[in-house]
Amino acid sequence: MQYLDHFLGYPIPLLVKNLIIAVVAILAGLLLKFIIHKIFILLSRWWDFILIKSTIKHLRRPVAVFIPLLFVNFSLDIMQMPVAYRHPLDKALEIALTAVFALILVRIINVLEDYFYFKYDLNKENNLKERKIRTQLQFVRKFIVSLIIIITAAIILLSFESMRKIGAGLLTGVGIGGIIIGFAAQKSLGNLLAGFQIAFTQPIRIDDVLIVEGEWGRVEEITLTYVVVSIWDQRRLILPITYFIEKPFQNWTRVSAELLGTVFLYLDYTIPIEPLRQELSRLLNANPLWDKRVNVVQVTDSTKDGAIEVRFLMSATNSSRAFDLRCNVREAMIAFIQTHYPESLPKRRLEFKDKFDGL
Repeated sequence: MQYLDHFLGYPIPLLVKNLIIAVVAILAGLLLKFIIHKIFILLSRWWDFILIKSTIKHLRRPVAVFIPLLFVNFSLDIMQMPVAYRHPLDKALEIALTAVFALILVRIINVLEDYFYFKYDLNKENNLKERKIRTQLQFVRKFIVSLIIIITAAIILLSFESMRKIGAGLLTGVGIGGIIIGFAAQKSLGNLLAGFQIAFTQPIRIDDVLIVEGEWGRVEEITLTYVVVSIWDQRRLILPITYFIEKPFQNWTRVSAELLGTVFLYLDYTIPIEPLRQELSRLLNANPLWDKRVNVVQVTDSTKDGAIEVRFLMSATNSSRAFDLRCNVREAMIAFIQTHYPESLPKRRLEFKDKFDGL
């Protein structure tokens, strides 16, 4: 056994000295991590800034692993060990550092995402700009995270000599293999390109109100391959992302969150219209859901069943308020007609002719 030094007259084995160096490196890394963490804690108390709090939240644990690993990697230069042990240790540390560094990059993206989510808050009446930024941010984040994972996996695999040989062998058959992979990945690439198109042309955005497949809901999530629409009754409608490129759908908040709401009532020809206008004005002025933009009563049609179609048009700042406002007005107008003009409710008329009239 080789000996490098002595302690109290006793020789120190090489393995023990290497372990001491490794432990000291780890402790030094933990100490540096502790100092950095305390600095950020103090900054968060003095300066209430979202980036500092988010950095502490997302990067605390990955940095706590990365710094000690980095110190251990540096300490290998002063360790003495056989090549048979040094090479596997170098390789393990290289893989660990690569993986943890990739995790740190992902967490940095999460920190930036928190900052933009704080800056562009969706809790506004007219949040068109915020929804636009968040839609692009969500797609770009998922794309960059996927790219980081793919590149990290490629770096780790290509660090092995055997993997390089396999890769070189695969490249010789790239002609036929490329055609096969191209056909196999055609749909996936189509989804990815559709995702880019949606992220930057934005036929839909996060929190948009849609009528799709006969359902009313809000866009809850946009991924690289599918879109999640939250239906009004808390169901989730999952649609491929290419759906919104290839098929028609209604987007109620494409230009603005403000909406017009309509209520249709079918009444008898005897109903007077002017009292209905006055009652609608009274109802809307007393209702906080109305944004005071539109207040209209119109006879829009007449039916073969002897009724007229009366449209009550009103406005609200967003789709949820417009829906509630429509329900309130519909209920109140029916009660008003039942109370003041019950004879004008829809009725069927039957005409009887005496068979002797023509005699």
